[in-house]
Order: sequence, then C-alpha cells, then structure tokens
Amino acid sequence: MIFIVVLLLVVILFAYSIRIVPQAKSYVIERLGAYHETWSTGVHFVLPFIDRIANKVTLKEVVKDFAPQPVITKDNVTMQIDTVVYFQITDPKLYTYGVVGPITAIENLTATTLRNIIGELELDETLTSRDIINTKMRSILDEATDPWGIKVNRVEVKNIIPPRDIQEAMEKQMRAERERRESILRAEGEKKSAILTAEGEKEAMVLRATAKKEAMIAEAEGQAKAMERLYEAQSHGIEMIKNADPSREYMTLKSLEAYEKMADGKATKIVVPTELQNVATLLTSAKEFVSGPKK
Repeated sequence: MIFIVVLLLVVILFAYSIRIVPQAKSYVIERLGAYHETWSTGVHFVLPFIDRIANKVTLKEVVKDFAPQPVITKDNVTMQIDTVVYFQITDPKLYTYGVVGPITAIENLTATTLRNIIGELELDETLTSRDIINTKMRSILDEATDPWGIKVNRVEVKNIIPPRDIQEAMEKQMRAERERRESILRAEGEKKSAILTAEGEKEAMVLRATAKKEAMIAEAEGQAKAMERLYEAQSHGIEMIKNADPSREYMTLKSLEAYEKMADGKATKIVVPTELQNVATLLTSAKEFVSGPKK
C-alpha cells in the first residue's frame, strides 16, 4: 500500500516537473527565489519545490489602446487625444524585473510624452502634424522602454477631440472654404464657357467671311472670264471684218445701223457725223429717184 502511494507521488511529481512552452511564449524561471533562466519554446523540466515559473511572457506584438488624455496646446487650447501603442517584448527577464506594471508604465509614459509634444505645437499644427507626433512619440517611448525589455514598434494618434466651440468654428471655416472653392469652380466654368462661346463665334465669323470672300472671288473671276470671252469675240469679229476688206459704203451702212439702234433708246439728243449725214442724203435721193416723182 505504501509502495503504491510512493509510486503515485513519484508520478505526480514527474508530471509536475514536465513543462511545455508553446510557440511565441517565454517562461522566466526562478530557483530558490532568484532568477535562474528563461525557457523558450519546447519541453523543459522544473525541480519541484526549488524552481518556479516567475512569469509567462508573450513574444507577439501587443496593441494597447489607451484612454483619451487631456493635453494643452501652445496657444492654450485644451483637447482630448487618445493613442494606440504597438510594442513587443524582446527580453523577458528585463520585462519581468525591470519595472512594476509595465503596461501601466507605458500608459503613463505615453501620456506625459504626448503632453510634452503637444505643448510645443499650436492647434492648427496639432491637427495637421499627426505623422510628426507619431514619429516623435515612437522614438521617445522606444528609447525609454529599452531598460524594460520592450521595443515600441509604432505609435498612432487615434483621435484628436478639440473643445466644442473650436469644433463649431472649424466647421464654419470648412463650410466657408468649401463655398469659396465652389464659387471659384463655378466662375472658372462660366469663364471657360464664355471663352468657348466667343471662340466658336469667332470661328463662325471667320468661316462666313472666308466663304463670302471666296464667293466674291469666284464671281469676279466669272465676270472677268465673261468679259474676256466677249472681248475675244469682238476682237475675232473685227479681225474677220478686217480680213474681209469691207468697202467704205459697207462700213458707212453699219454705222447707220448702229445709230439706228441708238435712236431706239432713251437718248434725247444724238450727234450724227457729217459724213453720215451726206450718206443719208445720198441714200434718200437715190430712193426718190428709184420710186419716181410723186403724182
């Protein structure tokens, strides 16, 4: 019976002595109250009543969202800012023995660092300089947490909440800015529309003037060609008459026919050359001689 009890105690102690450290974990081991070693992933044995696990540390990146902190800007504006800190434990021993309450220490350090940085900025700079604030805070926190075995990978300013009156003033300013931009865009659109309309009218006038000019040129060229052909015909007729060697009587008769046509017009006075008058008299006498004396 005693053997069974002893065997059972040995089994229990052996089972207690075997410890398995999971992935992304580290165990800090103390022996007789003092730091002994740090266990990494795998199977380990602990001496009963002598060794104990002082701390189980995760090696994963930890994301901690801290509550909003009241801060005062350089121009004396009080606002609420909350931050998110991404950190990772790089040394389980320092994390265990470096500071009491590491998360609380990081939160308080974040708040004081944030107040110092915002105290050097005005309201407008605070609202537009998040990247600068994040970079400065990460650098300061990473350096301050090195003795605690913590590496700060990133710090993000999550929300910046100014006072209500400041928010209303900012909203009015933003509304006025949007209206101003809208007016500018509308004016630019109207300007472009007017320019396009004027350019269209200008092009239309140029096209109409060009068409009219071309029409006038074509008409003038047509008249010139018509006159040229008329003159060519007249010249050709004169040349033919010249080649035919007409008699003087024929030329005189043609002149009479021309004056006869002139007399049929609206002219009130016609000047007849002396030669034509003599010819006309001669023709009249000849006509009377042929027809005989009147009875």
